[in-house]
Amino acid sequence: MGNCSFRKKVFATRKLPEDAVNILKTRFNVEFWPHESPVPKNILIEKVREVNGLICMLTERVDCEVIEAASDQFWGISQVAVGYDNIDVEAATRRGIYVTNTPEVLTETTADFAFTLLMATARRIAEADRYVRSGRWNIPWGLTMFLGQDVWGKTIGIIGMGRIGTAVARRAKGMNMRILYYDVYRNDAAERELGAQYVDLETLLKESDFVSIHVPLTPATRHLISEGNLRLMKRTACLINTSRGPVVDEKALYKALKEGWIWAAGLDVWEEEPTDPDNPLLSLENVTAAPHIASASYETRTKMAIMAAENMTAILEGKIPPNLVNREVLKVRPPIEK
Repeated sequence: MGNCSFRKKVFATRKLPEDAVNILKTRFNVEFWPHESPVPKNILIEKVREVNGLICMLTERVDCEVIEAASDQFWGISQVAVGYDNIDVEAATRRGIYVTNTPEVLTETTADFAFTLLMATARRIAEADRYVRSGRWNIPWGLTMFLGQDVWGKTIGIIGMGRIGTAVARRAKGMNMRILYYDVYRNDAAERELGAQYVDLETLLKESDFVSIHVPLTPATRHLISEGNLRLMKRTACLINTSRGPVVDEKALYKALKEGWIWAAGLDVWEEEPTDPDNPLLSLENVTAAPHIASASYETRTKMAIMAAENMTAILEGKIPPNLVNREVLKVRPPIEK
């Protein structure tokens, strides 16, 4: 490898699983942020001036100011996630900085969790758990105790029929559910394989017993689930969000749940993360809450970190990384094989 003093430098905003660490440390000088909290912006700016590559999480805001602070020897940003709305990709492309993500590897795990959250919300699992732990369970069985919603044979509406949305639909088919979906593109494969029916958003919201969201956060999807759209849903419907928090207008959702426009919600993502403990949604029994853990299995998080390490390795070794988000960057700064 030569003298270590000439090795390229990488800064990672969290400690990574050992397998990913080993990939990086055999090639580069690597520094890991030692805390679970996000890296403060001033430190992030300081680091991109010193290193050749950044491995980051959704919690770091890699905006234009951070990117403009990077040195000319800074080559890439490797995100440990599928989404990358925390990164100013256009600014990175202008500077010739490669941006990568970790797609596909978390599809099945996230779909597992989305359907788990759907089931838990429908059957009031979290609420029942709190009830048992509180000591309030004082009769052996009650005919009307914790009545929930059936899932088998119901209608699911999937907003965003990409990889994860399709994986959720596959699970829904196993539950004999009618599958509606809305997306900006038709998914012919899902229609053929799963019998999914393409409908407009209004129809989906009106006819679905469960609405599961699987879209990226863009200007077009911010507050896609608005007061107007919530009012279209059935009073017995459940809303499930494992995509991005700002896709749902939380104030409107609170009103919908409080006033009974819809029956319940299962939320893994929030408009602000971590969400404030005083968030009114957390005061409602018909909200099942999780702290952005849809991909949180040992196997998947390790695979994500390894993929991010491999992306960074390709960037710094002068290759086109396998999961390049901004292919336009190749015209601005072509890779030079080292």
